[in-house]
Amino acid sequence: MLQFGIDLGGTKTEIIALDEQGNEVLRQRTPTPSHSYPDILANIVRMVTSAADELQADYTLGIGIPGALSYQTGLVKNANTNCLIGQDLKGDLESSLKRRVVIANDADCLALSEATDGAGSGYKTVFAVIIGTGCGGGWVVNGQLVNGPNAIAGEWGHNPLPWREATDSETLCYCGLKGCLETLLSGTGLRLQALHETGIEQRSEVWVQQFLAGDTQATAVIHAYYRRLAKALAAVINLMDPHAIVLGGGVSNLDDIYRAVPELWAEWVFSDTVVTPLLKARHGDSSGVRGAAWLGRQGS
Repeated sequence: MLQFGIDLGGTKTEIIALDEQGNEVLRQRTPTPSHSYPDILANIVRMVTSAADELQADYTLGIGIPGALSYQTGLVKNANTNCLIGQDLKGDLESSLKRRVVIANDADCLALSEATDGAGSGYKTVFAVIIGTGCGGGWVVNGQLVNGPNAIAGEWGHNPLPWREATDSETLCYCGLKGCLETLLSGTGLRLQALHETGIEQRSEVWVQQFLAGDTQATAVIHAYYRRLAKALAAVINLMDPHAIVLGGGVSNLDDIYRAVPELWAEWVFSDTVVTPLLKARHGDSSGVRGAAWLGRQGS
């Protein structure tokens, strides 16, 4: 039996098929029709049906979404793709595909992927975060995803930044609160905080490029970002003391982050030493979709 995984992102939807050993046998991407729930639903059904017809094999199906399913209603909540909120995505897909569908938050899928056969493989507990367009987190213990009674375990991005400084902005988050980590540490947050600090409006990718080129102002912006990330992860270490922390998402591609942040976080970690490794996601932007595939197998 194959494991199908879907990563439903704000701009792209990706499907992968893995065999029992985790080898990729199919992978396809399409743009996400992110402003229309019926179009999102139809797109997923089309991709799954097409993959099944091409491979002519039975399969399990897991889906990672930028949100979660409410345990009370079964409907999508907390989604930054707003048209998903309040929709019965699981029920609609199961009705269309005539099979069980397992759905989890996309950061949970990243965590499961990296703990299963990625950078966190072999560690007893793994906390993984996406620092890209958003700022999600997932928590895996002994190879099993931790959900929690509210389906929000690992929702790191909607906590406030600890040990705030006067220069830290308090931008309104889409969740309705101000000062969430997502507004400071995501790619969008990096851009907005840099605007707050310098008065310069430019994409976060430009700040990174200028930093890598040795620009003094960009270096100050990125180093301030490292300091905020170190504080946020120090709070995770103090609370859960994971055996490994894995970073995914666009900002995680800054190679210097894996040296700089652990050098900083000791200031806020309540321990004489900090041996927690900070690791780059082994599967890159495929971690989420691979985790969705493993999720489907676990839930079958």
